[in-house]
Amino acid sequence: MILSNSPPLSNAVIYGCSGTVLNGEEKRFFADARPAGFILFERNCQDPDQVRGLINDLRACIGSADAPILIDQEGGRVRRLKPPHWRDAPAAAVFKALARLNLELAVEAAHLNAQLIAAELGNLGINVNCAPVLDVPSPGSHEIIGDRAFGDNPAMVSALGLATAEGFLSMGVLPVLKHIPGHGRAMADSHKDLPVVEAPVADLDLIDFAPFRALAHLPWAMTAHVVYSALDGDAPATTSAPVIQGTIRGAIGFDGVLVSDDLSMKALMGTMAERATASLAAGCDLVLHCCGDMAEMREVANGVAPLNDAAAARLARGDAMRGQVADWDQGATLIRLQEIFKFQSAGTA
Repeated sequence: MILSNSPPLSNAVIYGCSGTVLNGEEKRFFADARPAGFILFERNCQDPDQVRGLINDLRACIGSADAPILIDQEGGRVRRLKPPHWRDAPAAAVFKALARLNLELAVEAAHLNAQLIAAELGNLGINVNCAPVLDVPSPGSHEIIGDRAFGDNPAMVSALGLATAEGFLSMGVLPVLKHIPGHGRAMADSHKDLPVVEAPVADLDLIDFAPFRALAHLPWAMTAHVVYSALDGDAPATTSAPVIQGTIRGAIGFDGVLVSDDLSMKALMGTMAERATASLAAGCDLVLHCCGDMAEMREVANGVAPLNDAAAARLARGDAMRGQVADWDQGATLIRLQEIFKFQSAGTA
């Protein structure tokens, strides 16, 4: 199949796939379903040559040479690319600890670390990274965020999150802010249950929304499967028009690509088609389905629609934000990052 930089009309969905290679059923389904892009998980990533081959095959299915290929490569416990083929990138909490000693060095380290991650992604053909996490954990909140957070106050999270996002962008990889408008107060894991946050709007605005507002100019964000009682007592952010239109697009001011968190998570109700339809109707630009289960993907396909003009424009604006990699020295970047961590270990940062 001839790949084009101007793919045919895409549907507003990102799919995962089941393994390290595509089977015939997946190839036929993706060609017919025309997703906007794909997401990779650890089950899809064996070694660099295999990942590059899989990405080429995924893009060939939809005839697009530059379709978004997403991955969650935060560092720490949330990373799909692991040693021995890929660097053991640290969790956000490492930069949080450094920031308590020296914020300036922590910002530099977060930027360098993001560049190293993005270089690995770009080498494979991955152009969208589902990071940084901008959630601000509160006392007693569920550990699902935990060490994925850059801090426990909005200013630190904003500074380190921005440094990370800019590091990705400088290497041609688009960051995805997670989990807008904020998952830090959740007392449940939305993979398993529906969290309900009952904080008043003033508290949410002051703490939870602040990092997203500070980074609202960035190209992509992912919704939280969380109910905010003060905003919409019935629906989680992903399927709530009041939250998306009034808070994410309004109070926070984010006008980039808004993608749902995984539709298969147990926080959402209804069939896969109903979840997809509700998310898009509420204002998501794209829905995300991750597990690669063919029966579920076929059902999701029944609930999605073609990308609308606003979503297509946001995707184009995001692509225009990619930096052009030039004269970047990977070895020097790694050495400098290691020097900073040595200072931290010695307590001299």
